[in-house]
Amino acid sequence: MKRTFLLSVLGLCLLAASSVHAAMRVDIYGPGQNSVNLALAAPLTGPEKEAGNMGAELQKLINENLSFLPFMRLTDPKAVLGGTVLQGYEPPNLDFKRFQLAGSDIVVTTYWPNGDRGTSSVQIRAFETNTGGRLFGKEYPRVSSKELPEVADRFCADLLEVLTGSGAFFRSTLAFVKKTGRMSSNVWICKPTGRNLRQITRISGEALSPAWSIDGRFIVFTHIDPKSHSLGVWDRKKGSVQRVRFPGNVVIGPSFTPDNKVAVALSNGKYPVIYLLNHAFQKERVLEGGHSINVSPTFDKTGTKMAFTSSRLGGPQIFLKDLNSGATTRVSMNGGYNTEANLSPDGTLVTYSRMTEYGHRIFVQDMVTGAERQISFGPGSDEQPSFCGDSYFIAFTSSRGGSRGIYLTTRHGGDAKKVPTGGGDASFPRWGMPEGE
Repeated sequence: MKRTFLLSVLGLCLLAASSVHAAMRVDIYGPGQNSVNLALAAPLTGPEKEAGNMGAELQKLINENLSFLPFMRLTDPKAVLGGTVLQGYEPPNLDFKRFQLAGSDIVVTTYWPNGDRGTSSVQIRAFETNTGGRLFGKEYPRVSSKELPEVADRFCADLLEVLTGSGAFFRSTLAFVKKTGRMSSNVWICKPTGRNLRQITRISGEALSPAWSIDGRFIVFTHIDPKSHSLGVWDRKKGSVQRVRFPGNVVIGPSFTPDNKVAVALSNGKYPVIYLLNHAFQKERVLEGGHSINVSPTFDKTGTKMAFTSSRLGGPQIFLKDLNSGATTRVSMNGGYNTEANLSPDGTLVTYSRMTEYGHRIFVQDMVTGAERQISFGPGSDEQPSFCGDSYFIAFTSSRGGSRGIYLTTRHGGDAKKVPTGGGDASFPRWGMPEGE
């Protein structure tokens, strides 16, 4: 099944869609983040007939996916009196009472009308247990065993969007760097759950700071070899890598703007200047310069705000520039060494790394309230934070496990979850949403 396989809507909500969605909305953005309890009913091929082949594997994948959501509490099947194997997959043959008694707010049912072997279709529905209202229902046709991870991601993205307003987490792909030796590293990508892990560049030298284009076609990165610095450009459509050189210049921390142009800091031995490049990767204009270090540009989804790191006040600090007015505001007001700015897509938050007496830690500055929050606490050092497209999840690099790895947290902090990236040091995570992923 191709990644662009069709999804068919199975029906309308049993209750008015707006009222059901409002009732089940999980506010993940407010300071008093709430949670939701969800139960997975056993997958069925018929009344009280549990699906034990592809159905069981899909159930496992969905369960693993949902474990990455810090606001999701999964109901232990053993806590459901009468068990999770049901007479049916929707009312009136769906017993909501047993899930209510187990404390579940939502129950998910899975039905394989033609069995769960070979290539078959699967129907997945989510219901509110208190009202019986259907949050959504979709059929995923022509599913074989190799498509099960994709179906799990599609369903979890749909569920997340219903509950929070954004399914970006499960639709995203992380780009990052894996190191294989001194001055030897390449760019890899994977889902934030660790699936679809693969290496996309195979060139000698060291890759640093990958960043996705908004359309998901390109990844740009800094590339260093013994002879030169260059801007690396991976083209997803062509499967090729090119290196764009700026003779005499060091290339630092490239990033894409919302209109698919690249901003990058270039230094010819003096202070780095942030340039905007055109679509041919040629200098178009200066975005930020002067008699100080200016690096690490990132942008909100409108392209009117740019966060960056600058030494204009002495030690490195984080600043925000309004690209319409040209006005610049200092963001980081505490600490003497703040770097690696990353602006949330909605433009309300800036995350960055601060050097503390215990190592580097990740902080988030709220540009609306003015409040600063520390969201990582080690052990080891935590660096290179990056916002997901939902402005909620944050990926970062940490040495807390001994070697450097990629971890996930949220704008509120909390326990960090490691992304499985295989052996070797992994660093510089950056989110993207490639079409067809």
